[in-house]
Amino acid sequence: MADRKIIAVLGATGAQGGGLVRAIQANPDAGFVARAVTRDINSPKAKALAALGADVVAGDVDDAASLERAFAGAYGAFCVTFYWDHYSPSRENAEARNMAAAAKATDLRHVIWSTLEDTRHWVPLNDDRMPTLLDNYKVPHFDGKGESDICFTEAEVPTTFLLTSFYWENFIYFGMGPKKGPDGVLALTLPMGDKPLSGIAAGDIGKCAFGVFKGGAAHIGKVVGIAGEHLTGTQMAASFSRALGQEVRYNAVTPAAFRAFGFPGADDLGNMFQFYTEFADYFTGARDLRVARSLNPELLTFDAWLAANRELIPLS
Repeated sequence: MADRKIIAVLGATGAQGGGLVRAIQANPDAGFVARAVTRDINSPKAKALAALGADVVAGDVDDAASLERAFAGAYGAFCVTFYWDHYSPSRENAEARNMAAAAKATDLRHVIWSTLEDTRHWVPLNDDRMPTLLDNYKVPHFDGKGESDICFTEAEVPTTFLLTSFYWENFIYFGMGPKKGPDGVLALTLPMGDKPLSGIAAGDIGKCAFGVFKGGAAHIGKVVGIAGEHLTGTQMAASFSRALGQEVRYNAVTPAAFRAFGFPGADDLGNMFQFYTEFADYFTGARDLRVARSLNPELLTFDAWLAANRELIPLS
């Protein structure tokens, strides 16, 4: 282990970070070892990572000093924020600044910042195509990450900016899977019209990040977009039908109707889907499936992901 490069992984017990820790630990011959950074080193998820051989250490993205301690002696770090924990883009920005400062202070040689577009570059605040949220954002959980890219650039940290995609796990944990209509038939409801949704298995984000670290200097200073597939609502409904063994229809609604569903984050997600549809050529183009597969040859298709996860999808 002494000659293996340490990758400090933030969000290690989450979807993206956990996938990276598992990818590193499953490939010891690649020359890396994972340092899993988490607020609670005694949680069941943290203990599971320790059982894989990862070094589990305490660290909090809201505490810059704790990040410096977690990054000390490491070669690189995977940096990620979790908007849905607090619904605050400004807090995401503060967390990114803490990460960038800690990376600079510890002289890390390669950082991956898991980011998304600042949609205000495409839809300015004075554009009434979609409502402005939280006074200053169009898609808060995108914009807060996108505007934080500069934290790493200004700190002169050697960074790869990893553009991620819609997690297919949202169909399990975010209540976005097929639901039975009044006629008892399952329907997948999305405001995507006939445009494709760029999606990916959450674990594959970690595997792609591992590929970026293995590629090293070739990816530093670059924006790398990843997705598993670009699929329309009709195509996803057909995949659900095959996997579940029963009909699943695609129920296309408007972004306004989706925003009106009223669950926490519905307005944010409604704007997100509207951004996907109105700028579909850009969005899918920025996420080249060939790039993702070159980083992660095990990249799952949606059908393969469904085959492994169909029993976890709640049907109500």
